[in-house]
This record gives sequence, structure tokens and C-alpha cells, in this order.
Amino acid sequence: MRAVVQRVSEAQVSVDDRITGVIGKGLVVFIGVETGDGSEDAEYLAEKIAGLRIFEDGGGKMNLPLTEVGGKALVVSQFTLLGDVRKGKRPSFTKAAPPEEANRLYLEFVEALKARGIHVEEGVFRAEMLVKIYNDGPVTLLLDSKRVF
Repeated sequence: MRAVVQRVSEAQVSVDDRITGVIGKGLVVFIGVETGDGSEDAEYLAEKIAGLRIFEDGGGKMNLPLTEVGGKALVVSQFTLLGDVRKGKRPSFTKAAPPEEANRLYLEFVEALKARGIHVEEGVFRAEMLVKIYNDGPVTLLLDSKRVF
């Protein structure tokens, strides 16, 4: 599983001009599910993201996790995170999990974040979405349950 995490001051996602998720201070998490991923990948990323100390403490140092700043998470499925552009100019998505499996693990990830005390707003799986992000910092991190960067 792959995630792009952005620290935001506010964000929202909409489908067909209908807002499906909106947050103030918090994290936008784009999730891509790869063929072969399982529940352990969803749990790993939820644990890692919930504990990321990327919010500033009183001394201006990135030292606090989402739960300690009263933030929320906006989670958006994004299979294009699995796009492979090493060959040619058009991305290949052959490593992306089939939709049914990807949706199941996406939902497991959302539930795992909620189980860690995080309020979660969501996009709509497989929908064309418009995501508005006010990246704070900017702080953007790439996480992968199978690789170390």
C-alpha cells in the first residue's frame, strides 16, 4: 500500500459538485492499493500515519501527532499512486489491485485510523473527485508499506 500524506490547514473533496468530506487542520491521505497488499499493510500505514509527529509544538518543532493537535484526516483513494512511468510516457497501472480488493483494503485503512481515535472524512471510491488542499508547510510525505525510501 502506498500513501501520500499532506499536512493541511484545510481541505475538501467533492464529487459531482457535492462535498463528501471536509476538514480543517489535519492530514490529507491519498491511498493506493497494490496487488498482493493485505490487512497488515492497512494496519501498518494507519499506525504509522496516526503517529506521525509532523505538527509543530509550542517551540515550533515538528513534534506532535494528529491526535495531539485535534486534527482530522481526509482520506482519498487514488490508484494512480501505483502508476509506473519507468518505460514510455503513459503510466502503467498493472500493479494496482483490482477494484473490489482495493476498496476492501481502503475501508480497512479508514477503520484502522478511526480505531486510533482519528476523525476521518472521505472521498468516494472510484469516483472522479475534485480535491482542494491548503498544504501547510508545505509538508508532504510518501509512505509505502513494503518499501523504505
